[in-house]
Amino acid sequence: MKYLFGPVPSRRFGRSLGVDLTPYKTCCFDCVFCQLGRTTHKTVERREYVPVQDVLSELDRWLAGGGRADVITLSGSGEPTLHSRFGEVIDFIRKNTDSPAVVLTNGALLHLPEVRAAASRADVVKTSLSAWDQHSFEWVNRPHEQLRFEQVLEGQKTFRTEFSGKLYLEVFAVGGMNAMGSSMGKIAALAEEISPDRIQLNTAVRPPAEDFVEAVSPERLAALCPLFHPPAEVIAEFDEKIDSKIQVNTEALLSMLRRRPCTSEQIAKGFGMHANEVSKYLGSLLRTGRIRAIRKNGSVYYAMAAKKSAARDSA
Repeated sequence: MKYLFGPVPSRRFGRSLGVDLTPYKTCCFDCVFCQLGRTTHKTVERREYVPVQDVLSELDRWLAGGGRADVITLSGSGEPTLHSRFGEVIDFIRKNTDSPAVVLTNGALLHLPEVRAAASRADVVKTSLSAWDQHSFEWVNRPHEQLRFEQVLEGQKTFRTEFSGKLYLEVFAVGGMNAMGSSMGKIAALAEEISPDRIQLNTAVRPPAEDFVEAVSPERLAALCPLFHPPAEVIAEFDEKIDSKIQVNTEALLSMLRRRPCTSEQIAKGFGMHANEVSKYLGSLLRTGRIRAIRKNGSVYYAMAAKKSAARDSA
């Protein structure tokens, strides 16, 4: 499949089939925390980046092969709402499957009526808010020069009034940037104006675009939750034991890393996997301490974690 990937484990939705509607790292933002690295094509131009008919044909093939997922998610290599026909993909999913259609968007283009109209056809839309003014917006999200924070915020607030589905809001916490109580208080006040159904706190559990990004501890995230209304939740970890396919792929990936360190790009090529899919597997293995990340010559390599000493193993 060229445009579908997974199903992959999602901390929000369970087993998610991804639908990728843009070339790698085509986005309106260049967030310092992005798990896929720096944005290589920062744009606000909306067009048919990949052929919709080809995407729908792949979905047809997947369904004909007995494909099942908890949700089908427009996400992947960039910002899905940049695709001028993403609403048609949502329509196909809702007409031909029993899986809810989910859109993972940074919300940057929701000030456009046509984007709001298309996104409103989804069952669930997840937007993001990790800043509180133009300065912090440029610091954390590094948006396209044409985007203004107030415009993005108003677009999300307007979308809430027009959307009858479930609206989730993700707040990405970065140590030393926006995770202080004063900063989160400002974000929480704006989040309440948007009035989402759920607010979810996230942090850098996978290697981010920039080395200086610091993850926030689960305890600190939990302490920030009461600042929000409704109270925020820390996104729960996905239990990979419930899916045998995930376990098989994890063991195959570990077998590869036992032999030599690899970058995520090398892993994707070796397994024929999507970059976003690889990132989720690596994130799980990093969190459980089975592998480690090594930065070398501007790239991130993944290797098996160092073995514990015999004394510790016998303790």
